[in-house]
Amino acid sequence: MLVTGLGLGLGAGIAVADDLRERALENFEAVPQYPPVIDGNEMTESKIELGKMLFFEPRLSSSHLISCNTCHNVGMGGHDYLPTSIGHGWQKGPRNSPTVFNAIFNAAQFWDGRAADLAEQAKGPVQAGVEMSSTPERVVDTLNSMPEYVDAFENAFPGEDDPVSFDNMATAIEAFEATLITPHAPFDTFLRGNDNALNEEEKEGLALFMDKGCASCHGGVNFGGEDYYPFGLVSSPGGEILPTGDKGRFAITNTASDEYVFRAAPLRNIELTAPYFHSGAVWSLEEAVAVMGTSQLGAELDEEEVQSIVAFLKTLTGQVPEIRYPELPPSTDTTPKPDPMTAINK
Repeated sequence: MLVTGLGLGLGAGIAVADDLRERALENFEAVPQYPPVIDGNEMTESKIELGKMLFFEPRLSSSHLISCNTCHNVGMGGHDYLPTSIGHGWQKGPRNSPTVFNAIFNAAQFWDGRAADLAEQAKGPVQAGVEMSSTPERVVDTLNSMPEYVDAFENAFPGEDDPVSFDNMATAIEAFEATLITPHAPFDTFLRGNDNALNEEEKEGLALFMDKGCASCHGGVNFGGEDYYPFGLVSSPGGEILPTGDKGRFAITNTASDEYVFRAAPLRNIELTAPYFHSGAVWSLEEAVAVMGTSQLGAELDEEEVQSIVAFLKTLTGQVPEIRYPELPPSTDTTPKPDPMTAINK
């Protein structure tokens, strides 16, 4: 009789797990093992390797101190662990730096979605005065001054008359960044059929994440990054978390309905990417979940619900790619000299 009871209990447990998985598959997708194909950007080994060099290349900045990796550190969750990044002249940037991991799965880049893809995104910080403070002309002059880079661009973009270009710089960086995916998260293992990949608390958190409505904004491969939503949909989280001076997507569209609208933050590897929100004002994942419950869902989540959802969110941490720091070519006599990294507008 006991054996029969255990068998029935096991069968019921499997049925519950299968039902939870089926619901999850309606909302989410696993991170693939290999990078996706990029339309118009062939992922060749030479292009990816060039993109990696450029990602770590501080001489793309006018100070020769700031690289893509400065704000999107692949050794620290793909970001910089600061509320907002520090750029040229030690200026404080306006928003928290999003992780570069799995960014290829976002429908658009930046918190306001102003860049359609990673190549377009790569051009922005290089030219922004508050970030790398350079120009396309200076970047091209810098790269052309080093024979190793000239050869690398010719290999990555064969047959082009003038392969060393600002556009090709961005295209190569995009190719490298597309490889920065984090497969094999416990949740992905669960999606693929392993009931034991999540414990009971984590499964409860997954169920709550869907039942409470979190999945309506945070779905797909990247658990977000697919669309734009008002921050403070039900109630405003307060000026520290939602600064009144940053109206989000409104600055791009100039449409009143886009005031305080932002791209839904991707939640993959969320335990590695504190502080949270575009303001970087919240360091605790538990607090971030509670804030979202109140502000977006109109739900006062109790402590147990918050802990269960946080436990589930930690199952979204995947296998971080192992990146070996590239050896960059030496500057030459014709390489533009660095601008001083001094405070400005005192």
